Amino acid sequence: MKHWAGFRVDILEGARIALFSLRANRLRTVLTTMGIGIGVATLLAIVGIIQGLNTSFHRQLASFGANTLYVSKYPMIIKGDWWKYRGRKNFTLEQVHRLRSMAPFISAMSPSVSRLADVSYASEQMSTVRIQGVNHEYLSISGFDITNGRFLTEADEEVTRPVAVLGADVADRLFPGISPVGRTIRVDNRSFQVVGTLSRKGKVVNESMDLLVIIPFKTFYSSFGKGRPFEIAMAVGDAGQVRAAEDQLIGILRRIRGTTPGEPDDFNINKPEAMAQTYAQLTGALYGVAVGVGLITLLVGGIGIMNIMLVSVRERTREIGVRRALGARKRTIVVQFLMEAASVSAVGGLLGTTVGLGTAKVVSLITPLAADVQTGTILGGVFFAALVGLLFGIWPAARAANLDPVEALRYE
Repeated sequence: MKHWAGFRVDILEGARIALFSLRANRLRTVLTTMGIGIGVATLLAIVGIIQGLNTSFHRQLASFGANTLYVSKYPMIIKGDWWKYRGRKNFTLEQVHRLRSMAPFISAMSPSVSRLADVSYASEQMSTVRIQGVNHEYLSISGFDITNGRFLTEADEEVTRPVAVLGADVADRLFPGISPVGRTIRVDNRSFQVVGTLSRKGKVVNESMDLLVIIPFKTFYSSFGKGRPFEIAMAVGDAGQVRAAEDQLIGILRRIRGTTPGEPDDFNINKPEAMAQTYAQLTGALYGVAVGVGLITLLVGGIGIMNIMLVSVRERTREIGVRRALGARKRTIVVQFLMEAASVSAVGGLLGTTVGLGTAKVVSLITPLAADVQTGTILGGVFFAALVGLLFGIWPAARAANLDPVEALRYE
């Protein structure tokens, strides 16, 4: 207990002397603080932007639904030979109907095919709009809601009606301030009557999910040709059974597509999780580089602190000699200089945190990049800045404590 009381006195007295020294050398303190502050600001700004992107991406990815699966001859992310997948057989509508009857655990299923096209109404025109052909069950799979009018019906599908449901971006651009329901749009010079509009879904990987026009699947094929491969979108009735449903689907699909035992699957069951894993791999490398840049900047700031502290030890050599001659222990001297180094770093960390957060927010306001700095990151930045000061203050503190009192008193 006595030992702890003495150590506490050393800390309090060291902090008081450290603050007095910093106040007495304002210019030196400011310059040293700036080095650490720039490092922390750089680190927090970059980390904040990356964390914001991650939060935004996962929120947008959740809009696909936790119980959705997409069956296609292509994987969601192609990492190898594209020609290997291109040579696979296309799915057929007959296979879709057989799959629907053999998979009772699927609550909704729809073929899905798409292309890009020009869309116009009166004098307004939009380019590269995604035109998607689906059936009436697609609404419960996609996560969209109807904000005006209705969605596609079985009758629309059966008689190949030229009807369309508009995404939010298309509706806002072509029909500002008015309802598009009942009006006729042109899709690559083909007329479609608007029967409804969809809720806004936002962007995924900087691609708008609302730049979309949905039409009946058979209408798509009759209007734009039947040669395009399509995927099968489906929703599992029980979100907790997605993995089991995936295992059952593999067997059913191999049977439907006539895949013989020993042959590899000629299809892929894609899940939004695959996109999340690929995104994590891409941003993980970026995150590492960004953190590395911030740490290098902090390292430079730490070296600056060490140099300034060594200068301070030299300037205060006589003071150290007087204190040692009066009975001050080495521990007391070490604590004093470590407190001084940590104080400079902590102040720099606080200033850097403020600048870093402000920079991240400004970037999020003037660019599409989001910013979301978590509380743990802020506290970690300040703590790490103080730790840098402690680490780089060890050598100057040890050098000060090991000065010979007699030689220090003679120093001019």
